[in-house]
Amino acid sequence: MRKFALVSIFLMIAASMPLSLFGQGSEKLPLIAVKEYRLKNGLRVILHQDSSTPIVSVGVWYHVGSKNEVEGRTGFAHLFEHMMFQGSKNYDADYFTPLQEAGASINGTTNQDRTWYFETVPSNFLELALFMEADRMGNLLEAMTQEKLDNQRDVVKNERRQRVDNQPYGTAFEKIGEIMYPKPHPYNWTTIGSLEDLQAASMDDVKAFFRQYYVPNNAILVLSGDFKEPEARKLVDRYFGSMKKGADITRPNPAQPKLDKAIRTTVEDNVPLARRYMVWHGVRDYAPDQPALDILSSILSNGRTSRLQSSLVYGKEMALQVGAFNGANEIAGLFQIQVTARPGKSLDDIEAEINAEIEKIKNTPPSADEMSRAVNGIESQTIFGLQTTLGKAGQLAGYANSLGNANWFQADLDRYRKVTAADVSRVAKQYLGDNRLVMTYTPRAAGAQQGGTRQADQPTSVKKEKTDDAKLAAQTAALPKPGPDPKLTLPVIEKTKLENGLEIWTVEQRELPIVSMNLVFKTGSTNEPDDKFGVAAMTSSLLTTGTKTRTAEELSNQLRQIGINNIQSGSGWDSTSVSVQFLTRHLDRAMELFSDVVRNPAFPSTELESFRARSLVALRQQRSNPNAISNTVFNKVLYGDHPYGRDSNEATIRAITRDDVERYYEMTYRPNNAVLVVVGDVNKAELRAKAEKALGDWKPGNIAPRQLPAAKSPDKAAIYLVDRPGSAQSVVSIGHIGLDRMNKDYFPVVVMNSILGGQFVSRINLNLREDKGYTYGARSGFVFRRGAGPFSAGGDIQTAVTKESIVEFMKELNDIRGGRPITQKELDYNKQGIIRRFPAGFETNGGIAANLANLITYGLSDSYFNDYIAMVNAVTLDDVNRVARQYLDPSKMAIVIVGDRKTIEPGLRTLGYEIKMLDTDGNPLAN
Repeated sequence: MRKFALVSIFLMIAASMPLSLFGQGSEKLPLIAVKEYRLKNGLRVILHQDSSTPIVSVGVWYHVGSKNEVEGRTGFAHLFEHMMFQGSKNYDADYFTPLQEAGASINGTTNQDRTWYFETVPSNFLELALFMEADRMGNLLEAMTQEKLDNQRDVVKNERRQRVDNQPYGTAFEKIGEIMYPKPHPYNWTTIGSLEDLQAASMDDVKAFFRQYYVPNNAILVLSGDFKEPEARKLVDRYFGSMKKGADITRPNPAQPKLDKAIRTTVEDNVPLARRYMVWHGVRDYAPDQPALDILSSILSNGRTSRLQSSLVYGKEMALQVGAFNGANEIAGLFQIQVTARPGKSLDDIEAEINAEIEKIKNTPPSADEMSRAVNGIESQTIFGLQTTLGKAGQLAGYANSLGNANWFQADLDRYRKVTAADVSRVAKQYLGDNRLVMTYTPRAAGAQQGGTRQADQPTSVKKEKTDDAKLAAQTAALPKPGPDPKLTLPVIEKTKLENGLEIWTVEQRELPIVSMNLVFKTGSTNEPDDKFGVAAMTSSLLTTGTKTRTAEELSNQLRQIGINNIQSGSGWDSTSVSVQFLTRHLDRAMELFSDVVRNPAFPSTELESFRARSLVALRQQRSNPNAISNTVFNKVLYGDHPYGRDSNEATIRAITRDDVERYYEMTYRPNNAVLVVVGDVNKAELRAKAEKALGDWKPGNIAPRQLPAAKSPDKAAIYLVDRPGSAQSVVSIGHIGLDRMNKDYFPVVVMNSILGGQFVSRINLNLREDKGYTYGARSGFVFRRGAGPFSAGGDIQTAVTKESIVEFMKELNDIRGGRPITQKELDYNKQGIIRRFPAGFETNGGIAANLANLITYGLSDSYFNDYIAMVNAVTLDDVNRVARQYLDPSKMAIVIVGDRKTIEPGLRTLGYEIKMLDTDGNPLAN
């Protein structure tokens, strides 16, 4: 299951009542039909058929994670996640290549306890997915080379820099593990491991780790989706049946460590705000007390009316963020509370408030209302998680691995329903005692300990092995061939319109008792007044802070009583949306609350000022994040004073008044400016009647969409450098203004960019990540809007090779314009991948609703989805080469770099570009 985070006689009785009595109409989960069996070699196979969408998810769960490593050889499990994509005996090339042509989404993840590989493919490519998974399980070592190992070690180093060393607070969980799990406990180190250990490892070390753990009897194979069981069983036996069973594996099972005293420690680092972590030892996954601890974490911090949110964030306004988390792993667990202080607020005072709330729960069980909100949310999230074949596959494998029973969905939910309020008080007393870790991150002072160490080494110099083109061609030709393309039944959109102009689009999806509702307004933030930038975002954020009939607290409580964490609202450049997802049985209540939010927002002044204060603090946080800085600066360099170039700053946030918000609401949130998209377990007639009741007397307004001026990019390439001293990586963004969504070249540009940098085996990523090892990932993309959005290419680059990376990016951009034109092979490969990925976009209610929102925002025709495949197929080789020349011009591209100036500027000077220094808001500085 996804983990989420009274003294009267009545409450004393309620504390002992089971949670099912608090729920509103609790029901059995939808049936998940599962077949399980084992091969003779010990491979466990789980089959779940679901033919609602013509796709199938294939996953292999290896019962090996970082806890199976030993001191001095950490990081192997995660390294193998990378190595498993490098080619095997019968397909010795990038694992992504044949599967992306098939339209697959592919990935792998590693944690302390397991490694999980998966791909979702069109159902006629099931055999290919099984062949590829089997070949890397059985034949990886025969294709492993020193070159591949060295390259992926560099990629792993860059992953650490990107996710840990170059992020504020990035080293926190590493330090928590070191303290809470003293050596030799295997949770002492993080999954990414020690870079020194990886660098020191030999090929023999790596191969020995693989032989021990990557064996059939240590794996679970899951098929979830559209397939025929007899055929699937034959394929599984064909590709996996002949593999030999591995040796029995001894699992680490150390005693749960305990703290015999409180530990307090402080780390001074490059962070914008002080943050405190309070950590206790908890329980293992699926331990009897896990559900009560999960519910405790929800009561403490899930939602506006949770104990800590209502006190620290909204009440006393001491904290910017607070969260409680119960992290249960296979052999141990931690319960954590993490809080970020507002400027000028004392973390010691905040900690005292947290301790007081914990003591309250210890002494007085939570109310019936708190308990029901928690369990209803867990129930909803459980059912929402059943919408995707991949989501079900991962949960089936997890249950089978931990419990020996794959189909444990209902039993899992039931254990939460059985928790009592007294149980929650008991676990608070039992686990949240005085012996705890209290770790504080504070902004760095001169000479202080750093949170992370910048890795400045050069990528490994590797002698590249020559590709055997004939061998690879033969292996490619021998890959399993797909059957006929499956038939995709596109959703039927039923339309109606209320007298006030509100259009209603309904799509029936009856597989699960879920309804997704999205109210799409046809104007967005580009419709703001020039002197009130940010009013669109502020208006959407304040929608749920109270209505004319409900306070923010009442609204939050009533939503969570029906399993809704919140109504989501947001303003994009071209449209605004208000959306919610809920279980069908709550349709009437959800519609009532939803209509109150969109029709009757009160915009209380106190809420506006509270939001303003939080926004100003969040802006400070943003300026410490190199990727956020890069995005802000890149847009400003490209667009200047154009609406697309604006970003919030202190002045714009302070300038917005309540009158501004109300005016913007009146000019945007009108029924004749909107379409209500409803997807799920409901029909058109039923929905029309309910919408008429809730929204029929909503008054229309005068809508005046703004005509955007044309934007002009810089006319000469230059480097725009933002200094971030000590930065572990350089965040690079290279680009200029692109084209609008309605441009006739939309499909040729999409295909061209897929070849350039739009997917894993694109030219840019294969060069900078797979060949050079400069980055964890490099990409390119066009952002399509009503006006011309930006084109960008970039990535988080190892500091030592920033200059070299710029050279490679520019090389690829020039090559695709004519130096190395796109080939017919590249064109066919990428077109097939785009076409075959198309059905997966209609797997969930939310996916369908998002697709329909695009039709509304950009005025696309009702036949768009029916014509989509034909429009991609119509793209020619001349088209993609023409649009590469037409819409990419490296000689006019801005090169924005956020990194350590002292280290990277000397090399950048040799490239011949003018270098302009900017601050974190994109304003010019003296060089």
